[in-house]
Amino acid sequence: MHKIICTIFIVLFSFQLDAQELNCRVQINSQKIQGTSRQKFTSMRTGIYEFMNNTRWTNDVYSPEERIECNVIINLNSEVGTNGYKGTVTIKSTRPIYRTSYNSSILNLVDSDIRFDYIENESLEFNEHNHTSNLISILSFYAYVIIGMDYDTFSPLAGEPYFLKAQKILNNAQSDPKASGWKPYEGTFNRYWMVENLLHNDFKSLRNAMYTYHREGLDILGEQAETGRDEITAALYNVKTSADRKQGSYLLKLFFDAKADEITKIYSDGFITNKNELVEMLKQIDAANTSKWERMLQNQGTR
Repeated sequence: MHKIICTIFIVLFSFQLDAQELNCRVQINSQKIQGTSRQKFTSMRTGIYEFMNNTRWTNDVYSPEERIECNVIINLNSEVGTNGYKGTVTIKSTRPIYRTSYNSSILNLVDSDIRFDYIENESLEFNEHNHTSNLISILSFYAYVIIGMDYDTFSPLAGEPYFLKAQKILNNAQSDPKASGWKPYEGTFNRYWMVENLLHNDFKSLRNAMYTYHREGLDILGEQAETGRDEITAALYNVKTSADRKQGSYLLKLFFDAKADEITKIYSDGFITNKNELVEMLKQIDAANTSKWERMLQNQGTR
């Protein structure tokens, strides 16, 4: 009986050690590509799924329930030669909120400038020292951004090592003349500017806000609504500090693309003092969502 218990323990413990960081769902939309076997895209999806979920991205031990929920959606728009493709990739990730069934959006972005080669059934293997293919570099870059942003929500600036990994991937990829999205002159909202913002001192306030907003705000909101909202308000003013230094930045856009609907609901459902001031501040730093911020005033709430 003792041997049986030990065997079960070893199996469970081994499973826990083998659990990787990401629980990533992968979708390939290839309807625009004609004349290519659908099996190739099935193989592509399987390869990307296994790459994202089976690669060991960190030295930390994750239990299965701690894996980061994320989505990679690749839309193929055109073929380039025999095995090349151009398209877009949508990256989404969420974070569970303590003692609730709610998952809060952390990343919700569209990278509209991807180009990569893929040979059916090829093995995708990450090498942090070399740019082996643009597909591997893009997937690895976003894996580390997902992990880093998740860490930032649990401990102040804890995502730094993973953003540095993403920066290393970016530096290696810049040597590929066929790869795009890695250089500063190729767009305002691309991979270069994402990692530049994430590591720039001007955005430390925004990254600290990610911790305050989630760990000290959302995680207690269900049990201490007023305190939770106050912490979220403080976090949003930290976001403003970064916005005042770098208006129109990519990281600011990423924050509100993920959070605008959630923020609107938080303040529409409850009372805070100086809500008018908060709304004016949000309209100033994120004018694109003005209609959502004004909606917060439609229900002022009561104590």
